Amino acid sequence: MFDGMSCEADRMVLNRRLDMRRIPCNEDLRIFLQVARKGSFAKAAEEENISTAHASKRVRVLEELLGIRLLHRTTRRVKLTESGERLLCLAQRVLEEAEQLMRQAWEMPGEPRGPLSISCSSGFGKDVIAPAISALATRYPELNIRFEMLDRAVDIIEEGFDLDIRMGDDIATHLIAKRLGSNRRILCASPAYLKRHGIPDSLSDLARHNCLLIKERDQQFGAWRLQGEGLEQTVKVTGTLSSNQGEIVTQWALDSHGIMLRSLWDVHKWLARGDLSWILPQYTQRTNIWAVYSERMRTSTRNHACVHYLHQYFQDWEQRRDVPGNAP
Repeated sequence: MFDGMSCEADRMVLNRRLDMRRIPCNEDLRIFLQVARKGSFAKAAEEENISTAHASKRVRVLEELLGIRLLHRTTRRVKLTESGERLLCLAQRVLEEAEQLMRQAWEMPGEPRGPLSISCSSGFGKDVIAPAISALATRYPELNIRFEMLDRAVDIIEEGFDLDIRMGDDIATHLIAKRLGSNRRILCASPAYLKRHGIPDSLSDLARHNCLLIKERDQQFGAWRLQGEGLEQTVKVTGTLSSNQGEIVTQWALDSHGIMLRSLWDVHKWLARGDLSWILPQYTQRTNIWAVYSERMRTSTRNHACVHYLHQYFQDWEQRRDVPGNAP
């Protein structure tokens, strides 16, 4: 990557060479940028929701317009040429300036409007966040919302998301986080499983039980970190069943296969019906619900309106949840 002075020098050279009536369009620069980042036309095309052939064509048009070769193409990967490296710096700046221009237009007084990209994990996203976004879209019809569910850690800056809705209190210090609601994970199992295998009296008893394991965004696989009795403890657990999908693990628990650590938002209805029993209730895992965004979105009225609306939505949602009265 080149520094600002190098980029400015490159800009002056290109300006002298280009016919101002044939300036590269932002779409071509954006596709080129994606190809450079992904190292693949196919991956860039998937990100831009276009065909691989169209992505290749737009970069070829850009090369012909500038009269330079931007990429070395092989059957497995593409790599930037020296000219491509130099254009990459300029393309990033041009697109950032264009985005800033549009953001200032969108943030003018009035109803929030314009694009807003939101990410979340799949289970929570489908059951809770998707209905919340539906309500948000009704409240602010001028917003153009893109919602993606990803069961992995999300780099909102690198991946271009405005907002990430996540659980867990471990949030990088360079990001801004607003708490939307409280939540915790609890230990639970079906009454039938507990009747066959007994109810654990302590965390150490979990070692003799079949524990249903799930790999979520913020969870260490095979280790449950729990708070209780003034301490935080990490318990190593094992089991015959594991998945990266929380809904699958919940169904296994309902089918009496073992003990799971699951968010209260996910299991409260099963607790209320008696299909699951809350065990070792003195131990829980804090997993508050956060809206996380980068510094560039701090002053965005779209972002502010969305976070404020979701905060109120979660306050109402928490009151609607039917959690058993004897829950701690």
